[in-house]
Amino acid sequence: MRISSSAEKTFLEKVFATDGFSEHDGALLADTLVDADLRGISSHGIQRLAWYTSMIKEHIIEPKNKVKVLKETPTSLLIDANKNMGQIASAFAMNSLIDKTKKLGISLAVIRNSNHFGTAGYYARLAANQGLIGIALTNTRPLVVPTNATEAFLGSNAFAFTFPADPHPFVFDGATSIVSSGKIQVLAKNNQPIPGDWAVDDQRHVVTDAQKVEDNLAKVAFTEDEPGGGVLTLGGLLEQNSNYKGFGNSLVVELLTGILAQGSISADTNKPGRHDFSQFFLTINPALFGELDDLKQRATKMFDRIRHLKHVPGTHIMIPGDREYKHYDENLKQGVVIDDKTAQELETIGKQAGVVVPQQSNFDWYLH
Repeated sequence: MRISSSAEKTFLEKVFATDGFSEHDGALLADTLVDADLRGISSHGIQRLAWYTSMIKEHIIEPKNKVKVLKETPTSLLIDANKNMGQIASAFAMNSLIDKTKKLGISLAVIRNSNHFGTAGYYARLAANQGLIGIALTNTRPLVVPTNATEAFLGSNAFAFTFPADPHPFVFDGATSIVSSGKIQVLAKNNQPIPGDWAVDDQRHVVTDAQKVEDNLAKVAFTEDEPGGGVLTLGGLLEQNSNYKGFGNSLVVELLTGILAQGSISADTNKPGRHDFSQFFLTINPALFGELDDLKQRATKMFDRIRHLKHVPGTHIMIPGDREYKHYDENLKQGVVIDDKTAQELETIGKQAGVVVPQQSNFDWYLH
């Protein structure tokens, strides 16, 4: 079914209020989930709510804890998320960096003791909207098997990069694994098979049953039991297809997050009391090197040339960000898609929280 994004946001804000989040923090959390759904990234949208709610009940997430600044210089921040949601510490970090970078040209932050932070692109876009280059990274629970390995060690380790351009910023946002675990969750919820070589078992044989993979990832990610198998790195199954490059990308993220922040690496976040993701953010003012408008025009011209290259009939060449901005405009009018299983989860959460769940909309709301 489809529901309006405004109804989704209202529902989420009310649920987060009953969970103990402040009005400000609840609005931020809701905005990150709605933003993901509007951009067609349903793996990081409202379908995550049941997972968040479970972690709050288990005290993995502590809604009332406040972010702590452990160390600060004019161009850097070391932050303790204090076991609260990653979105809260991450938005604080990025907004702080934007102010620093406007003054001094470049700044960076690392966060430890954090949780899932939604889409990495959400924070990188905050910088791009202010005429800055933005980078956002996170490690995660252990989900990914390194090159030639048969057990998970790395996180899906998202990486986002933005650069000012027209008609919208360049936004690359993706896992350094072949796919994020959230996409497998969505397939499992909808009883759909995995369409590619995304995951393997304990013998490194490809598995296409999404529910089977999801069940295995739950054991790998949430317990110290290591049944073997997991998600593949970029490059897929074989070393001959350069999957060691994806492995290397994931390790770069581990170094800039868990190691630099002195938190847990992904492999250790499944240990009791050690669910502490780490994040890394960097902002650069392109005006250090030239006029912003000129740099935007140069980037825009390059992207337009790529979009108009000769291409396979019936296809389009899209620059990273094009698809998400297109979905955003469409879904503002049509509403966001909620799969049946997520809709059932929302009904349960709504009853427990005493909050009315949004229903299928006729979408005349946006005309008024």
